[in-house]
Amino acid sequence: MSQVTSGVKASETLPQNPSNLVIALGSNKSSDVGSPAETLEKALVELEESGASIRGQSRFFRTPAVPAGSGPDFVNAVVLLSATWSAPEAITRLHEIEADLGRRRMVRWEQRVIDLDLLAFGHEVSPDVATLRQWMDLPLDQQQKAAPGQLLLPHPRLHERAFVLVPMAEVVPDWVHPITRRTVVEMRDALPADDLAAITPLE
Repeated sequence: MSQVTSGVKASETLPQNPSNLVIALGSNKSSDVGSPAETLEKALVELEESGASIRGQSRFFRTPAVPAGSGPDFVNAVVLLSATWSAPEAITRLHEIEADLGRRRMVRWEQRVIDLDLLAFGHEVSPDVATLRQWMDLPLDQQQKAAPGQLLLPHPRLHERAFVLVPMAEVVPDWVHPITRRTVVEMRDALPADDLAAITPLE
């Protein structure tokens, strides 16, 4: 059990410091470690063992798979890390932890034992505003077929995903998206009520 899971820890703001990373965790398939929740717990331990300091963590939430009907419900969470990694180094570390826990990248949006996504790296926009906007506006059917060949920051879909914004609001509620110019709470509250109601704390 990670030492930060005894209760929700929240940071009121995300400082404009490149060592601050917001990470989404998800699992909807058991691993050698155990259940999806146990796999997320192990991922938190491995993040700390990799040199990151967990400064804030949301509760675990049960969330429907996206797109609807594509698999079992997920267990999702969001953490705020402080680390000395660059953004590319962070991606490498996340992929290493995924592989260690049994993730094999075969099909987009498949069932997975662990998914670790870099949502935000401070307030960095990468590679540029125009490219990020292009991926943010990509229709759903094209999202299922296309994958960017480069690192995009912030994550191009975070502004429309309840399973990201609900836990993210527990950790960095006042972080402002550099493109939408909305806080996490504002983006969360703009989502359909049915989407938000489907995100429930894990008992």
